[in-house]
Amino acid sequence: MNSSKIGFLIAAAVVVVLFLASVFTVSERELAIKFRLGEIIKADYKPGLHFQTPFINNVRKFDKRILTLDARPANYLTKEKKNVNVDFFVKWRISNVSTYYTSMSGNERKAMERIYTTINESLRGEFSNRNIQEVISGERATIMDNVTKRANRQLGSFGIKVVDVRVKRIDFTATISESVYQRMEAERTRVAKDLRSRGAEAAEKIRAGADRQRTVTLANAYKEAQDLRGSGDAEASEIYAKAYNKDPEFFSFYRSLNAYRSSMGRDGDVLVLEPDSEFFKYFKNAKGKR
Repeated sequence: MNSSKIGFLIAAAVVVVLFLASVFTVSERELAIKFRLGEIIKADYKPGLHFQTPFINNVRKFDKRILTLDARPANYLTKEKKNVNVDFFVKWRISNVSTYYTSMSGNERKAMERIYTTINESLRGEFSNRNIQEVISGERATIMDNVTKRANRQLGSFGIKVVDVRVKRIDFTATISESVYQRMEAERTRVAKDLRSRGAEAAEKIRAGADRQRTVTLANAYKEAQDLRGSGDAEASEIYAKAYNKDPEFFSFYRSLNAYRSSMGRDGDVLVLEPDSEFFKYFKNAKGKR
């Protein structure tokens, strides 16, 4: 290979290197700042291919997406002077990349520390003006909205925008938790005793009503049974009387046979009667005559 070709290849390589050093790309997820000897000269780049002067300009890129700060839990004092442990997170993004770089040196960790300090102070102020019931459920949405607005007023000068602040969990400290649990236990015990006493009272009323109903039912049944028995006995007596009047002699004979069957049907039966007793009148004469 002759020297002319070598020179051509070297020149081509230099051109390629210079071209690659002269272009840079910005994606939809990025923000870019172009510097000239350390001075910011442009920061409003749109996604696409852009150019720079090699060795004079340099470019730094930052995340354009919404970022998350998962804050460490902190203790706050409520209006009742009770400590609560709050675990929260923050959604934020870079609103002005030039201001962000100037104030935070482009350091994401430094920016998160600033955000945490701002949100922490805002939450402390909000919690100190409310009682436990309000911070747990009553006004949580209002608290988050106030904190977000206050944080944006303070962090806007750093090129940072807070998108949202959310509380993941609010816990009582160990001392308060024990006190709350004891009060809850006492209240539940009181309610349970009240329910048991009401249940016992209702059970006694039901039992007394059942006993009364049983007594009334048995009395009515006995009365009805006696009425039916009396009616049956009366009807039977009437039937016997009619039958007796139709044939008194046969009826007397039939009754005597029943008496004999009842008195002398078993082994060992002994009757001590006079021979001319009325009981044996049909033994001596079929017509019952003596």
